[in-house]
Amino acid sequence: VHTQHLRSCRAREHSLVQQQVYQVSVKRGLADIPPVCHPLSWPPLQISYEASLEMLSLKRFYPSFLRTIPSDGQQVKAIALLLQHFRWTWVALVGSDNSYGRDGLNALYELLATSEVCVAYRGVIPVTKDASSPEFHKLIQILVDIRVNVTVVFSNRRNAQPFFEAVVQNNITGMVWVGSEDWSLAQTIWQVPGIRNIGSVIGISVEQAEPTLLKRLESWENEKERGVSGSAGSTGLVGENELSSSEGVQLNCTQHCPGCHLLAGTPDIYDIQASYNVYSAVYAVAHGLHDLLGCTSGVCSKGRVYPWQLLQKIKQVNFSLHKSQISFDANGNIRKGYNIIAWNWGGRSWAFDVVGAFTVNPDQLHIDQSKILWHTKDHQAPVSVCSWPCAAGEMRLQQNRHRCCFSCVACPAGTFLNRTVLYACQACGRDEWAPVGSETCFNRTVEFLSWADPLSCVLLIPTVLLLLLTAGLAALFARNASTPVVRSAGGKMCFLMLGTLACACSSIFFNFGEPTWLSCLVRFPLFTISFTVFLSCVATRCFQIVCIFKLSARWRALHEAWQRRGGPALFIAANTTAQARVVLECGAGSAPGETAAMLYNVLLSLGCFALSYAGKDLPADYNEAKCLTCSLLLHLACSAAVLCTRSAFRGRSAALTAVLGALGTLATLLGGYFLPKGFVVLLRPHLNTAERFQRAIRSYTRRRDD
Repeated sequence: VHTQHLRSCRAREHSLVQQQVYQVSVKRGLADIPPVCHPLSWPPLQISYEASLEMLSLKRFYPSFLRTIPSDGQQVKAIALLLQHFRWTWVALVGSDNSYGRDGLNALYELLATSEVCVAYRGVIPVTKDASSPEFHKLIQILVDIRVNVTVVFSNRRNAQPFFEAVVQNNITGMVWVGSEDWSLAQTIWQVPGIRNIGSVIGISVEQAEPTLLKRLESWENEKERGVSGSAGSTGLVGENELSSSEGVQLNCTQHCPGCHLLAGTPDIYDIQASYNVYSAVYAVAHGLHDLLGCTSGVCSKGRVYPWQLLQKIKQVNFSLHKSQISFDANGNIRKGYNIIAWNWGGRSWAFDVVGAFTVNPDQLHIDQSKILWHTKDHQAPVSVCSWPCAAGEMRLQQNRHRCCFSCVACPAGTFLNRTVLYACQACGRDEWAPVGSETCFNRTVEFLSWADPLSCVLLIPTVLLLLLTAGLAALFARNASTPVVRSAGGKMCFLMLGTLACACSSIFFNFGEPTWLSCLVRFPLFTISFTVFLSCVATRCFQIVCIFKLSARWRALHEAWQRRGGPALFIAANTTAQARVVLECGAGSAPGETAAMLYNVLLSLGCFALSYAGKDLPADYNEAKCLTCSLLLHLACSAAVLCTRSAFRGRSAALTAVLGALGTLATLLGGYFLPKGFVVLLRPHLNTAERFQRAIRSYTRRRDD
């Protein structure tokens, strides 16, 4: 407070104050500010230099409380950012059994719950000072059992000392201990025998004052003892101009300050910091009065000063004090950060290195890791995790209540892992795809057999020839429909069989060109259902021949009922309906549906094969075992090849496989069943007579009877 401010106050209130001066009571906790100018109406305005409890920031309970030390809320943020900076996700929290420790642990636990850091254990340091007590042994054993490499100790100095004595006694080594500001710079803890073996100590400490100022604070008592300070009866506080002057100017320390010797002897860094906090509190009040009394113009106001007015002005101060900025936030907390320190075991005496800083507004953490001497075998930052991070594209499967303990599973094809949601794979969009273990989806590229592709021309030629051959056989059979060869091939059923083969062959064209909704919808059902009709006709025709030659004599009624009640038509219709239901219900284009439809046709082919083989001893004109059996075997081989390779090919390759499979199947069946009969009709007409067929039947009958 400038001397002129106090003189003005004393001139106006001399009868009440009578040589009263402003003081800050130096004590642990709250610093009471006595009345200034009008003491009888002063409310409980308080500025603390060491009380850091976050509870004191609640303005509805402490409306006139301010402090020049950062609150524990800021310290908790600094510790949380420190853990996240080093990626320590598996930590333990222990604290002293008082408001400082319990509130700090609770606030830190709640803050870490919203981050990627998991708290493996949260405990309280026993109040006993006996480090060998069972309570300490139980606490240390828990820290060993949970397998953490980092422990946060949010405690005061008094409780932290026996705790580390117990750590040393239990031979705990190689860990990282994160200390709160109350004990991180305590020499008494450094002096615990054997503490060098516990590992690395990273601590939080309040920002240190300027060294020049601290030297001046220390010199006050020396100046006073040498009697350089002047008359002992003078009044007033040390002026701001005096303290900021050069080293040659004498310092005035003769005010009524019985505790001034405490500021001079500074053997402990905490006393130095507390002295600076008191110093900052005094200047905050001085600047508030300076602004309230309007002294900027050089003449102070003589009006009445009310406490609430001074409180508002103090909250609004913003000034530089020896290269440190002094201001308060809405909760009365000073806008000051922390230093991040690391204990240095290099020398014989206690020492620490400032390795980083935590700044506020906004909250940021800066650490120079090159300054940290880690006490590990490889001199690298220790790792403290419950489970090692998953590889790219692997989601986490939580193993217990801790989200940091998990196993890793690769995301299946068609899904991807979003790094913001690590515990579930997300499905790709309809027009996207992703391989197994992917972190992103890719746009689908349309690959197809272009009509202009040379390979397409190679495949289209046999397709067109197959269609022309089918049409030619149909015309030939229609012209010779009454001949025995055509009638033995199935008669009118031949045209249904040739028609279905033509439809199946037409489906091949839908595999060329850019896929459309219509082509994808039609090509597989058209081929599958048409081919089912063809196989049903073949099975019916083989069954009829076997019945005529082998079963009609024994079960004549069965054969007559089969013919009279339309057995062939019912069999073909039932098979076609069943296949159509498989295709429609399973869905065309889906891998399971297409596989089921192909397996259905394979079963029909096996039935045709069994029936044709059963007639291997029939007359040559009715014996289909030679040609049809070979054709069916080739068809089954083609179907097996398509089924085995369909999952291995995509796009253009898949279309090529489908075309080759269809051509192989249709060509073998058309060539094995119809071509021999067409050859007889066209080039061997003398074999296509009723007399020849009758002689063959009589010969087979006599041979069977013999």
